[in-house]
Amino acid sequence: MGEVTPIQDLTSKTEGSQTHPTTIAKAATTASKQPPPESGESIRVRQLVILSFWAVILFLGLPTWLWTTSIYRARLPLHEMMDWAEGRACKPTFPLQIAVEGPLLQDTDVLRIVQATQHALDDQNDFSLHHLRLRMGSSHVQSNASQHQRNIEESNRSFKDISETQEKALTITLVPQNGLTAAQAELHTQSTSLDILYPPHLVPPTSSTSFPLATFIAGQLQILFAEEQALITHALTANPASINSHQPAAASGQASLAPNSPATSPTDQRLGHTLAPTSENTARLVSRTTRALKYAPTYHVTISLFSPTAWPSYWDIELAISEYLAPLLHSASVISNFTVDTQTQLYARFSQSIREPEYDAGRNVWTLRKEDLSGFINAAEWPLSPSIGAGPTVNFIIYVPDPFTSPLVIKESQANSWIIPQWGGVVILNLPSIARLNGKRAAGLSKDDIQPALLVFSHQLLSFLGAPQSPSSIPLQIQTLTRVRTVSLILSASATMGSLARLTVALPSIAIPETVSTAVDATLEHLGRTCNALKDGRFTAALKNAKTAETAAERGFFEKSMVGQVYFPDEHKVAVYLPLLGPVGVPLIMSALKEIKRLWTTRRSNDQKP
Repeated sequence: MGEVTPIQDLTSKTEGSQTHPTTIAKAATTASKQPPPESGESIRVRQLVILSFWAVILFLGLPTWLWTTSIYRARLPLHEMMDWAEGRACKPTFPLQIAVEGPLLQDTDVLRIVQATQHALDDQNDFSLHHLRLRMGSSHVQSNASQHQRNIEESNRSFKDISETQEKALTITLVPQNGLTAAQAELHTQSTSLDILYPPHLVPPTSSTSFPLATFIAGQLQILFAEEQALITHALTANPASINSHQPAAASGQASLAPNSPATSPTDQRLGHTLAPTSENTARLVSRTTRALKYAPTYHVTISLFSPTAWPSYWDIELAISEYLAPLLHSASVISNFTVDTQTQLYARFSQSIREPEYDAGRNVWTLRKEDLSGFINAAEWPLSPSIGAGPTVNFIIYVPDPFTSPLVIKESQANSWIIPQWGGVVILNLPSIARLNGKRAAGLSKDDIQPALLVFSHQLLSFLGAPQSPSSIPLQIQTLTRVRTVSLILSASATMGSLARLTVALPSIAIPETVSTAVDATLEHLGRTCNALKDGRFTAALKNAKTAETAAERGFFEKSMVGQVYFPDEHKVAVYLPLLGPVGVPLIMSALKEIKRLWTTRRSNDQKP
């Protein structure tokens, strides 16, 4: 047993001596594959290359990128814009100056009537924005016949000073007549004059406390301007719905810059807590508003003549327009500009989609049903252009029916004209039949034949412009329309300013070019001028500034370069920059991380050495 052990030991030693050279060979092979150690110079070169790339990126590329892609946002007076939008910047007032003339009266009597009527107006007035201010006419104020008259002039000096800057809204002429039992009022339809006819006993002695004539005049003035007050009140109460008319979807739900308190709304601030109109009046005003056209600086009026026969061969439309329509267009030019075009088409029947006219033997007329009026216009064959130029087109159609179906009227109302809301009007021109003309008819239409149609078109045009139906005086209607349009333009421009301010706050990444800032400044400046002109009673100047403010507000809100970025989300930017910066940025970042790791490893190994 003792001899076996050495042999086993020898075998193990032999095996051990055989594995040891193999291990040494593997170690030598591994050591031969390691790269040679880097020199200090190559390490410094690599570090300088990496640093130079990052220096170019950080100090040249990044600033250049920020500068070329930065969004310019011009400074906007946001709080002032919101003040206008919420009714805090201006409370419009309408001081209407009314001159009182008494050519047959003593100046002292005229002054008594003016003062008594003014007191009656102040007691009856429940509309804080409408101020009816009476003053003596210029013929009384400028008279200097006696010392007593100079005292009257001194008492009226305030009226005279005011009248030099304010426009005269109405002239009242006092006419005493002995044969009357009660006072009467006669309004001139073609001027701004109101004649007050009264018996002399309605002017009491100086010691009397009652003044029946003053009460009567105050009541007539309230009636004259009642519809204007209703229109202004309706415009102001309907304004909150238009504040967000331009607000985009992206800005919805955002908090306003300066919200109103629950107890005070923009309408209350503008109205001065005036009572709102009744529901019946509101419904009537809403119906009239939906019929009227939206305000535009220019309207294009197209008058078209359609006939189902070869007659007429001509029409004196130019003479008729110059005599019956041009005066109205000239008076309304203070509100908007108008262009007039005419056209004629023969063998033009009305639409075949409606029933043929029915003969009414009792009235000896041909009738159209009311429900067929909406399909009367033959849009497929009649050349009715929907728009000419930049402004809206008002279409007025004269239809001359066939002699065998004339006269042609509406069955329910026996009328021969109707209005198509926000589009135009139609007049069926029923001329005398050939039988009554002894079988003879002129070859065309004279201006007298066209007169009834143009007079109807005049009233329809006023309706499209939003003019009131009362008073009957056309100049007074134009004056009322001037003031109402001024209010609507102020509200529209103010609402646009509020929408722009909300948009600026809601979208901080949107560009605001300098042109927008300039338009905003112009809008606010002209809004301020409009408010001051209204307070001074210069309504024509107020309307002019309001139109300029509205135009500037729309130009600023719909700036092309700004609107294009409202709907440009950040995801688009990622899609543009990622394919460009990814291949360039990944190698730079990885090399920088690798170098940082090497430096960290080297520092740790140096720290571990004794």
